[in-house]
Amino acid sequence: MSSDRDKIYSAIRAALAPLPERTEKPEWDDAMIVCKPSGKFDSLKAQFADKLISASGRFYDSVDTLTAYLKEEGSTFGYCDPALAHLLEGVESITFDTEFDEARINDYTFGLTKASAGIAESGTIVLKDSVTSARLGALAPWIHIAVIEETDIVASIGEAIQGFGDDPSIIFATGPSKTADVEGILIEGVHGPGIQVALVLSHI
Repeated sequence: MSSDRDKIYSAIRAALAPLPERTEKPEWDDAMIVCKPSGKFDSLKAQFADKLISASGRFYDSVDTLTAYLKEEGSTFGYCDPALAHLLEGVESITFDTEFDEARINDYTFGLTKASAGIAESGTIVLKDSVTSARLGALAPWIHIAVIEETDIVASIGEAIQGFGDDPSIIFATGPSKTADVEGILIEGVHGPGIQVALVLSHI
């Protein structure tokens, strides 16, 4: 039985099918700097970490420091991409499902999924449907941990756009979910994770 989301995408594909040509993606001028670096960095990873933290995100490059943080937060049960389960297996006090159960959506205190890229220019995490094992696993829990392979960190937004491919849905997440009312009061975590974590590893 297909979900409402599958039905919507099927209808969109059916509507697009008769079109002779798809519109080309716009060209992006890499010389147009959106976010200047705050200093000199010896790697894209270091620049990405600096920008992510500036956007109220959290950065880790070690599973041990990540799990210590989760325990400190009391966030010990969540959803984990089955391909990444080896990162958490055997960690004391941390338990997880590898199949996202919508009936337990309010029980998951963290979601750990793979990101397709990190953007050093802005500290942005790129989430593709084709890479993320469960979209709700990335968006519903209060803490989302995006696992990024270090070689997947790109320098600029333009470089990330060039890597879009044909994925039907791509999310740019720069820090936790944020919204503000007309009085300028910023609230985090209203329509997505309240804490956005990047776990950058040399090998996943």
